[in-house]
Amino acid sequence: MSYTHQSETGKIRSVYIKRVADAFIDEAHISRHWEALHFLGKPLLKIAMDEYKTFESLLAEGGADILSFPSDPRVNMDSIYCRDAAVATDHGIILCRMGKAARANEPLAQRKVFQAAGLAILGEIQAPGTLEGGDVAWLDEYTLAVGQTYRTNEEGIRQLTAMLSPFGITVIPVPLPHYKGPGDVFHLMSILSPVDKDLAVVYSPLMPIVFRNTLLDRGYTLVEVPEEEWDLMGCNVLALAPRECLMVAGNSRTRAALEAAGCTVHTYVGEEISVKGGGGPTCLTRPLLRGC
Repeated sequence: MSYTHQSETGKIRSVYIKRVADAFIDEAHISRHWEALHFLGKPLLKIAMDEYKTFESLLAEGGADILSFPSDPRVNMDSIYCRDAAVATDHGIILCRMGKAARANEPLAQRKVFQAAGLAILGEIQAPGTLEGGDVAWLDEYTLAVGQTYRTNEEGIRQLTAMLSPFGITVIPVPLPHYKGPGDVFHLMSILSPVDKDLAVVYSPLMPIVFRNTLLDRGYTLVEVPEEEWDLMGCNVLALAPRECLMVAGNSRTRAALEAAGCTVHTYVGEEISVKGGGGPTCLTRPLLRGC
């Protein structure tokens, strides 16, 4: 089997995570920062650690090589959502420039870890550009969809396109709506989770018609998330392998629709580590190599 960094759906072979103890630190740290970071509620540390243990065990069951970002005083609780600070490509890591000011140091912290691991750095987004990994989704090995949001701006997308076009990679900008405004975390992957080369979980009410039609034209079947499961992170689904999915528990209708489409679905309770911080399983992981 060959491997690529440029996939959302191949079997995960290596993945970075950031554990609760290294992101949330302790009860005192959580108490000082959760409100300013716009968490929906104060995470309960012990329960969060238990949730994360289950989450990590489900990743490990698939045989992935699990790597971890260490505690770093330059970053805060949001760093648990480690996808957002970098984009992995076959030509090196692209370091993002965060649209949320409180997360500005996360790409710097990840750069240190990547370089220590011997991973090449292809480039980094420079001001005034912004780009967050939650806005970036591979539709296939040579096509990257990028949400234009309050976290990822036009200049960030231009810089990303300039880095990738020499390698024959097409970047598709996807302008997203205002929704709840600049203070909310609303990424492209809030409404799109590819789980196979021709299957994606979507929340159509917030999806641009042109982009939705692009997915259909490319042969995707769309698993529609119902409105009542939207805030429960029903659309945030991590493909551990083609049609093998990991999602937050409690989204029964979305799970049933995935299973009807031939998927195996694993779930974890994520009230503390996902729902309160607005980051599901895709956000909690920075996959590197996947099978292709």
